[in-house]
Amino acid sequence: MEVMSTARYVLVAGEASGDILGANLIAHLKTLQPDAVFEGIGGPLMQAQGFNSIVPMDRLSVMGLVEVLGRLRELLGIRKRLYQSCLNNPPTAFIGIDSPDFNMPLARKLKQAGIPTVHYVSPSVWAWRQKRIFNIKKSVDLMLALFPFELPIYHEHNIPVVCVGHTLADDIPLNSDVADARAALGLNAIKGPVFGILPGSREGEVSRLAPLFVETIKLIKQKEPDATFIMPAANVERRIQIDAILKEANAEAILIDGQSRTVMAASDAILLASGTAALEAMLVKRPMVVSYRVNKLTYFIMSRMIKVPYVSLPNLLANEPLVPELLQDQATPENLSNSLLQTWKSFVADKTIQDKYLNLHKMLRKNAGEQAAQAILSMLEKKSK
Repeated sequence: MEVMSTARYVLVAGEASGDILGANLIAHLKTLQPDAVFEGIGGPLMQAQGFNSIVPMDRLSVMGLVEVLGRLRELLGIRKRLYQSCLNNPPTAFIGIDSPDFNMPLARKLKQAGIPTVHYVSPSVWAWRQKRIFNIKKSVDLMLALFPFELPIYHEHNIPVVCVGHTLADDIPLNSDVADARAALGLNAIKGPVFGILPGSREGEVSRLAPLFVETIKLIKQKEPDATFIMPAANVERRIQIDAILKEANAEAILIDGQSRTVMAASDAILLASGTAALEAMLVKRPMVVSYRVNKLTYFIMSRMIKVPYVSLPNLLANEPLVPELLQDQATPENLSNSLLQTWKSFVADKTIQDKYLNLHKMLRKNAGEQAAQAILSMLEKKSK
């Protein structure tokens, strides 16, 4: 494939999962275009690849319909700044990585201005707000999807799409050893069951979920006195926040700085916030319970718009309830503790779900970064003719 000698890409990632995808994509684009320049909004992993982030990525990390309103002016200002920058100095392509509510309106205006646009991670248009597909068609020249079940709606509407798989499936080994993970965390001496507790990485979701998860810890401890609980903290701020919640509830857990994947691999079972973490837990082949709470108004609105029976990626990929989902009012300490203990014991006794996890892992292993980079260059080559 012919590649351009120089290129400049503007990428926008709004959260940690997007940072992972963006860093991997940049690394593969650099192998094809060594002189390429990358800028926009991204996190530490993208910056380690030489990416210039003009705004801290965490300024885009906000979830929920109601929660966004308090930050709307700032978000609109950031988007306007990016748009004007792209008009003044048009990039080779604009690549929005997830965060569709921020990236899609920007991509649409840039596409109208003649700038090639790519969106990496399909919005959940197959699940809710399906009329968004018409806006997507006006906004992107290429959609990079992570999962096979996302393709049909794009084919139906003649939107160029490529399924590239997921970088996590590429990076995580098919077998994750518990003993190695515990050794890495200094937990070799632990004899009883180990439960990974992951209430999320954002301040808002930790404030909603960590108190709930900590009360769940206390109930599990009553039934499994030898149990140990390990909780990764995404950064210093989250560690302080989680530690305060533990102390207030008079509960005990081992806090780990980062290393969420190692925490998962070291666990016998995992309680986690819905999102990419559920996919990661599936890839390390650990039983899990998925939970989430949002603002009541946000949940009221979204629950009436969602058109699929599941919210977690393992269940969506398998099209069956592989993992329990306890959301909103169902997410009580009693329900969560009972479900986590039952899921753990069932997983040990029955290898069926483990085999399904393995098959899904193999399906998603496509060398995502390379596939995405090649797809982008193919799109640009076609547009240049």
